[in-house]
Amino acid sequence: MPKRTVSVGGVLLGGGKIAVQSMTTERTSDVEKSVAQILRLEEAGCDIVRVAVLDEEDARAIRAVRERIHIPLVADIHFSARLAVLSAENGADKLRVNPGNIGGEREIALVADCLKAHHIPVRVGANTGSIEPHFYEKYGRSALALVESALSNVSAFEKHGVQDIVISVKASDVPLTVEAYELLAGRSGLPLHVGVTEAGGGEFALVKSAVGIGSLLLKGVGDTIRVSLSDDPVKEVIAAHDILRACGLEKEFVEVVSCPTCGRCMYDCTGLAERVRNFVSAVRKPLKVAVMGCVVNGPGEAKGCDLGIAGGKDYCMIFRKDGSMERVPVTSAEETFFARLKELLQ
Repeated sequence: MPKRTVSVGGVLLGGGKIAVQSMTTERTSDVEKSVAQILRLEEAGCDIVRVAVLDEEDARAIRAVRERIHIPLVADIHFSARLAVLSAENGADKLRVNPGNIGGEREIALVADCLKAHHIPVRVGANTGSIEPHFYEKYGRSALALVESALSNVSAFEKHGVQDIVISVKASDVPLTVEAYELLAGRSGLPLHVGVTEAGGGEFALVKSAVGIGSLLLKGVGDTIRVSLSDDPVKEVIAAHDILRACGLEKEFVEVVSCPTCGRCMYDCTGLAERVRNFVSAVRKPLKVAVMGCVVNGPGEAKGCDLGIAGGKDYCMIFRKDGSMERVPVTSAEETFFARLKELLQ
């Protein structure tokens, strides 16, 4: 199906590059705290940020927040067409609304007219908690119910002339999320906002998001992603970039590969690998660096890396992509390796 593109404050969705999103946890009306959090998100690599609009004070604060940040801002509104309009009038680059709870036909038309007047897009969609009763009764808690509900929300705006629409179908259940997005991708050319909703916190939430989002991206499904964590939203952005990198969709970074080690490892391979990852975390350059446990298999397993190290009891081997090797005492191996790494990054 032909893909449509939508611009969110200059960030193009549907144009090939996957945009990373997150959402603030501060009250939008607390401008200082909201701006501070968004600037942290920007530094971590967030492309689009969403803020909750609970009342008129939040909606009016959008203008002050928007003036002090550098990425597009999305206003998240439920139950009030008036707040949706007020958010757009105060500079929101995009609205996220649910036609099912925004009011009746008159309210939907009001929001639609506002979207067209301000030339901004809208995200609509469904999650397992917002499926309209008649779809739930007909299809149960299923991918089809999510998709039919989401497409009905799209139709609610399309019939009022709104074309710039982004769509989502989220669930906290990973297989259900994947099935719903695959089904939706076959039925709509609209840009897709992908994520596993209410993934939770901790390592399992990261795994759920990586499996759900990653499996869809590898199939070419998804135009913008949000990793939903019960944690600092900066961690959402970091996780999103890690998913893009693991899927081969983000190239401008230093990939650090390291072996799990075993009884043959005679030096601090694990610690060195962690220190190397921290050192290159902010570098935007397409390189591959290896920190391997032993000289038995290390150079071979890390073949093709720009720079690598493998250790023994008394010495380490530092090797390069061109096949050259340097033997150094284990006592000075880390210092030498970092020196070679800095040369590579210049």
